[in-house]
Amino acid sequence: MKNTIAYALFCLMIGVATLVSANQSEITIKIQKGRFSPAQIEIPADTKVRLVIQNLDDTPEEFESHDLNREVFIKANSSASFYIGPLSPGRYKFEGEFSPETAQGEVIVK
Repeated sequence: MKNTIAYALFCLMIGVATLVSANQSEITIKIQKGRFSPAQIEIPADTKVRLVIQNLDDTPEEFESHDLNREVFIKANSSASFYIGPLSPGRYKFEGEFSPETAQGEVIVK
C-alpha cells in the first residue's frame, strides 16, 4: 500500500513538473501597430523555448533575427510559432523586416 501511494505521488509530481515546464517554455509576442510587445523577453540559458508570434496588424510582417538564425513570415491577423534555443547567456536581437524602425526586440538569455 505504501509503495502504491508513493508511486502515485511520484507520478503526480512528475505530471505537475511537466505542466509547469511546458508553460514556461512558451512565450507569446504580439505585433501591433508595427511594434513587438513585449519587445524584450528573458529566457533561461540552455533551454528550448517556443515563440508564438501573433500579428494583430492588417499587414504581414516578418520576424527576422540574424542572431537567432530565424526568418519567419507572419500573415496579417494570424500567428506563427517556432523554437529557439537552447542558447548561451547573452542578448539576441530581432526585428520586423517590414517595419525595422519600430519593430525591434531582444531576447535576453540568463
